[in-house]
Amino acid sequence: MPKKTKHWQWLSMPKVTHLRWMMASMCVLLALPTRAQYDAAFNHYWNLQTFYNPAASGLKGQLDVQAGYAMQMMGYTHAPATMIITADIPLWMIGPAHGLGAGFVNDKIGLFEHKRFFIQYAYHQKLWGGRLSAGVRAGLLAESFDGTGLDLIDSNDQAFPTSEVNGTAFDLDAGLRYDGKSWYAGFSVMHTLAPLVTLGDNKANEYEVPQTFYLTGGYNIRLKNPLLSMQTSAIVRTDLQNWRGDVTARLCYNGPKGKLYLGAGYSPTVSASLLIGGDFHGIQLGYCYECYTSGIGALQGTHEISIGYTTDLDLFKKGRNRHQSVRIL
Repeated sequence: MPKKTKHWQWLSMPKVTHLRWMMASMCVLLALPTRAQYDAAFNHYWNLQTFYNPAASGLKGQLDVQAGYAMQMMGYTHAPATMIITADIPLWMIGPAHGLGAGFVNDKIGLFEHKRFFIQYAYHQKLWGGRLSAGVRAGLLAESFDGTGLDLIDSNDQAFPTSEVNGTAFDLDAGLRYDGKSWYAGFSVMHTLAPLVTLGDNKANEYEVPQTFYLTGGYNIRLKNPLLSMQTSAIVRTDLQNWRGDVTARLCYNGPKGKLYLGAGYSPTVSASLLIGGDFHGIQLGYCYECYTSGIGALQGTHEISIGYTTDLDLFKKGRNRHQSVRIL
């Protein structure tokens, strides 16, 4: 019964020619510094807040589109590769207290491929000098397992499909968040219904997606130089069996023509990372290299790219976003 519960299960395995060898290889790869969880961990989590907590939808008061791509454990065959795209916007026709978002995730891990489509809604209420937000997200999980990549001794073993099998399931997430003047904190639960995904028509292979809990937070530190600030953030995720925590600090330059940042992150017992990026006229670009602190070499880390675009797009106020033809200027 194949389970996509460990990201290292199919690394360094171009063809499985012997079942015992496959199991032995899996045991060796268990020593890699990756925590076994269903959702991929992005180092740019602070830039993908609407994904980790639907309550963040519409908080910026602008159209906000974010994308990320991570290539993990470079140098290993069938290593994980994950792409994510999110977009959110306030619902101005109702009021800025309402936010709407949508997104897509494609996660390729060895012979497994995980796709997720979702829409989300958030409500924001002023409270205690800050803002309290609550959000909910509905989505569709689409899973596939490519059994053609297996070459087993016993081809009739029902535990291993020999063709590509697919399955879908409904998914539901929820979250809460509070934003103060210079800090925020949030709590969210992904896969609240613990959806059961069945692969193939014969229903011989299935697995349950575990609930995952997230704690997020951040604090912006003002420095003496008004153009500089220190932005700190943290995230802890767990499915009550495994966990991962990340702490990140970024020194930010807020200049008149653009914004730049240089930062570092640390995940206890897992990795250390370096980040660099900036914001130019609403376009955000970022890069991160994650170096694992144990298990594999420093050169077999993760390359991660973040791209975003933020703009005012209020279609429901008179005079906003009005454009004239160049012929009549």
